[in-house]
Amino acid sequence: MSKVAHYLQEHLTGEVMTSPDARRYFATDGSILALLPSIIVYPQNENDIRKACRFTWQLAERGRVIPMTPRGAGTDQGGGALGTGIMMAFPAHMNRVIEFDSKSGVVIVEPGLNYGKLQQTLQTHGRFLPPFPASYEYSTVGGAVANNASGEKTVKYGSTIDYVRGLRVVLANGEVIDTYRLNKRELNKKLGLSTFEGEIYRSLDTLLDENKTVIESMVRSTTKNAAGYNLADIKRKDGTFDLTPLFVGSQGTLGVISEITMETEVYNPQTTLIVAHFDTMEDVQAAVIEIKEKVDAPSAIEMVDKHLLEQVEAINPNQLKGTVEAPYPAAVLLIEFDDGDRAQHKNVKKAKKILERYTSKVQEETDPQAQEKLWKIRHSSATVVTHNAGTRKALPIIEDGIVPLDKFREYITGVYDIFSRLRLEVAVWGHAGDANLHMQPYLDLNQVGDRQQVFRLMDEYYNLVISLGGSTSGEHNDGRLRAPYLEKMYGSEVYNLFRKIKKVCDPYGTMNPGVKLDVSLESIKPMVRTQFSMEHLYDHLPRS
Repeated sequence: MSKVAHYLQEHLTGEVMTSPDARRYFATDGSILALLPSIIVYPQNENDIRKACRFTWQLAERGRVIPMTPRGAGTDQGGGALGTGIMMAFPAHMNRVIEFDSKSGVVIVEPGLNYGKLQQTLQTHGRFLPPFPASYEYSTVGGAVANNASGEKTVKYGSTIDYVRGLRVVLANGEVIDTYRLNKRELNKKLGLSTFEGEIYRSLDTLLDENKTVIESMVRSTTKNAAGYNLADIKRKDGTFDLTPLFVGSQGTLGVISEITMETEVYNPQTTLIVAHFDTMEDVQAAVIEIKEKVDAPSAIEMVDKHLLEQVEAINPNQLKGTVEAPYPAAVLLIEFDDGDRAQHKNVKKAKKILERYTSKVQEETDPQAQEKLWKIRHSSATVVTHNAGTRKALPIIEDGIVPLDKFREYITGVYDIFSRLRLEVAVWGHAGDANLHMQPYLDLNQVGDRQQVFRLMDEYYNLVISLGGSTSGEHNDGRLRAPYLEKMYGSEVYNLFRKIKKVCDPYGTMNPGVKLDVSLESIKPMVRTQFSMEHLYDHLPRS
C-alpha cells in the first residue's frame, strides 16, 4: 500500500484499499472505456470526504496532483465514473435516507443511496421521484444528481435538477458548503466571506454578470439538456443566487456532493396506457407534437422502432408474443397518463382522438397486469443492449442525443442514413415526447476496424445532433466520451466560460479531471476497452 493510502487509512473512518482486484473492478463503469484507479476509498461520512479533499488539495499545492473521482454504482455510460487517482465509492456506507417529511414530501438522502430503494420508501408514503432513470433499480441517487439524469416521466415532470432543493458539497479544499437559493442579503454575506466559499461566490458572481449574453446563447430548443454546466439558472433577474444548478450535472468536477435535499411528487399508481402503431415517422412526429400541444401532460411518451422489434424477435421470438406481431409497424408509441380519475379520462379521450387521425391501431389499457405486458414492448430494448451478436456487443457510444421535437423525423432519418452508410444494424428506442433517442450499434472492440468505426460513427452522429440544434446529451451527461463535442455544440465562448468556472472551483485540477472539459477524441482512444461487458449488472438486467 502506498504512503498516500497509508495516510488516508490512518485519518479516515472508512476503509482504504489498493488491492489489484478492487482496482480492476473500479477500472470500468457502464462505458466502453477503462482507467485503473490507484486507491479505493469507502467514505464512512462527510468528514471522510472532507479530509480526503483537504489532503489532495495540500498535495496539489506542493505540485503533486492526485485526481479524485466520486462514484455511485458505476452505471455511467460516458466514462464519468472513471479516474486514475482516488476512487471514492459511496454505496458501501453513505447510503441512508436521513430525513423524510411526509407532509411536504421533502426527502434528505446520502449520495450512495440506491435509487430503487428510495423510490420504494417514497411510494409507501404515496410519493415518488419522477425523473428516475431506466437504471434506477441498480443506480444511486448521487449518480442521478451528478448526471442530472431523467427518464420516461420527464416529458411531464422534468429532469433531476427540477427536484433538487439543495445540496451539501465538499469543495476541492475540504470546506463544506450548503447550496440553496439565496436572497440578495444572504448573497452579500457569502460575497463577504474570507473562505474559499466566499472566493467562489465572488468569482462566479463576476463571471455571470460579465457573460450574460454568452450564457443566454447556451439555451437549446430542447426539452432537456445534460451537457456542460447549467449556468442559466444560478443568478436570476430578481437577484437571487443558487449554486445548486451548477453542481447538479457537474459529475464531481467542481466538488463532491455529500447530502441531497429533494422534493417529490404525489404518486398515483392508477394510470391509463395507450399503445399506438404508426406506418411512418412523419406521423409519429405530428401525433406527438399535437398531443403535447392539445392534451394536458401525458406522464410518458415512449417509442420503439421497427428495427428494434425485428431484432428482439430474432433474439427471442416469444418475448413479445401477444403484444405486437409481425409485420411490424415503423414505430410503436406508448403513452401514459397518471392524472386524477376525471382529468385522466378526459386527457385519454383527447389523445385517442388525435391518434386516430394518424393510425387505425390504437389500444387503451387500465388494468395493471395488462399494462405491464404492453410495457414489455418498450423494455425489450434490454434484450438488444445485453445481446452478443457473435463477438459483437451493443455499445453505448451514441445513445443519448436529443433534438427539438419538430426535428424528430429528420433526426431519426439521419440516424438510419448513418447506420446504412456504415453498414451497421440499427435499432432505435427512447423518449419520443422529448425527441431523446437511444441506439447501441453492434461492434467488436477487439477488432481494429470496429474500434475505428466507433469514432467514425460518433463523429457522424454527434455532428447530426448538433446540426439539428440538439444536445449531445439529454440525460446521461458528458463524461469522457461526449466531452470532445462540447465546444462544437456550444461554441468557444461558452466553452471557455466552462473552463473558467472549473478553474474557480477546482484551481489545482483534482476534481475528476478528464471529465467534461479539455478532452479530445485522441486522448480517449487509448482508454477504449478491447472487450465490452456489463456483467456486474446482470443481476438487475441493464436497461436504457
